Amino acid sequence: MLQSTDEELFASARAGGPDGSRYLNELFRRHQTRVILWCLRFTGDRESAADLAQEIFIRVQKGMHTWNGEARFTTWLYTICRNHCRSEWRSRGVAPEPLPEDSAGGMVDSSVGDFDDALDREQRLTLARGWINNVLDETERQVFTLHYSEELPLDSITRMLGLENSSGAKAYIVSARRKLHEVVRRWRAQ
Repeated sequence: MLQSTDEELFASARAGGPDGSRYLNELFRRHQTRVILWCLRFTGDRESAADLAQEIFIRVQKGMHTWNGEARFTTWLYTICRNHCRSEWRSRGVAPEPLPEDSAGGMVDSSVGDFDDALDREQRLTLARGWINNVLDETERQVFTLHYSEELPLDSITRMLGLENSSGAKAYIVSARRKLHEVVRRWRAQ
């Protein structure tokens, strides 16, 4: 059983029989730490992360029939994990707690490949959006978004927003970048 792939174990668990729960338990044992660490990135609290992981494994068990075998088991598992954590954010009305990258220490199996990259990008974007929304004032946020997301030139933004200061939008970009640089520096120092 230890040499079986995740997909083989899951197929055996889904087939049922007296050993079905044994196969599922082995899958949970293999992935429990990674799922808890992934949840920890969203909650910032170990107890909440462990509770979320338990709920996720219950969802996996109840939704066994929904896995079609086209994606790897780990991709399907972490999709459930991500969606469940997002549902928790919405229901609690809170944003995820940022944790340093190295605190996850091998959270996701490197064999998941592109999914890992997409997940990391998504987490970095979520973190960056939170900083932009929480650190920058309204004008800085508008200028920053228009310049970096919409790729508008600073002189166009100055005219569009009716900025009357001598440096126009450039002053707001400089201020926003300084603030964000400081937040990133503090975050990395954690």
